[in-house]
Amino acid sequence: MKREIQSEKLAVPNGHFSQATIIEAKGRLLFISGMTARTADGAVAAIGDAEGQTRQVCENIKAAVEAAGGKLEDIVRVDCYCKDIQRDFQAIHRARRDYFHAPVPASTMVEVPMMVNPDYLIEINAIAVLPAE
Repeated sequence: MKREIQSEKLAVPNGHFSQATIIEAKGRLLFISGMTARTADGAVAAIGDAEGQTRQVCENIKAAVEAAGGKLEDIVRVDCYCKDIQRDFQAIHRARRDYFHAPVPASTMVEVPMMVNPDYLIEINAIAVLPAE
């Protein structure tokens, strides 16, 4: 069972993430590549809308983890890359709250100067621990 680790020596997170997440790793590790706001037909969803793109990214992560036999609750870590962290931080975390529930994954978010496609505002990769088969 995954659980959030908290310490009085650390500041409360300012976004929707855990400072640390612990899980007994008896299972299978799933590494999900960076997901962007591309829909199944290859189109970019929600151009210019960080919250909408984050929702599409989360749907893509959900599809990948479910294809491997897991669920979003199995995700223990996400890394977020965004084009404008100051402008989009709140919008990104609003969307993440609808997909990741307590205990939420540990997370890192960084701003990057460029994405593969200039319409991308965010990319997220993930690690999940799935039950053993």
